[in-house]
Amino acid sequence: MPAFILLIFGWVAVALAALGAALPLLPATPFLLLAAWCFARSSPRFHRWLLYRSWFARYLQAWQRHRAMPKGAKFRAICVIVLSFSVSIILLPSVWLRLLLLMVLAALLLFIWRIPVVDEEQ
Repeated sequence: MPAFILLIFGWVAVALAALGAALPLLPATPFLLLAAWCFARSSPRFHRWLLYRSWFARYLQAWQRHRAMPKGAKFRAICVIVLSFSVSIILLPSVWLRLLLLMVLAALLLFIWRIPVVDEEQ
């Protein structure tokens, strides 16, 4: 695949990850990993920026080195997820959609709970 297409995909993934940091049902992590993969194959400069200077650098470095989350990130992620899902569940009129959101919430929390935590000094 040509480098410029990977570069475009990488920046789209970064934009989606930034949106995912604020929106409840759009996950940020898969888009960050996709951006890192695209930049690693298309632009060493942007790959370094993403891993060492971006707002997401700490999380990506922990994942790349240890396949883990940095200390404190798991708690913050769980709090934001529960808060955003709670607002969505309260505002929805349909019982079926509420149950669906509760099932998605349970699966997401189980997935995040299973990710190990690593200290930044390690």
